[in-house]
Amino acid sequence: MSEIISVITNDGRNIVGVLKGFDQATNIILDESHERVFSTKEGVQQHVLGLYIIRGDNIGVIGELDEVLDASLDFSKLRAHPLKPVVH
Repeated sequence: MSEIISVITNDGRNIVGVLKGFDQATNIILDESHERVFSTKEGVQQHVLGLYIIRGDNIGVIGELDEVLDASLDFSKLRAHPLKPVVH
């Protein structure tokens, strides 16, 4: 496994990294990961996390990232509202 994935958590975080493993409860292990923090005032900030484990019950959405498209984006010019947490 070496796919780059994007994970949106139930608390509204967007974490991108290399999928290293998962289990039957959808707990996942990401390597070389970083969190993308969106803002309406400044560009997207990327906080390095490194090796990161996300519990399956905290995952809202998982998707494979298109590396070519992702590399072509200028995150310093992107503006967006942060995601709100999931309310049950």
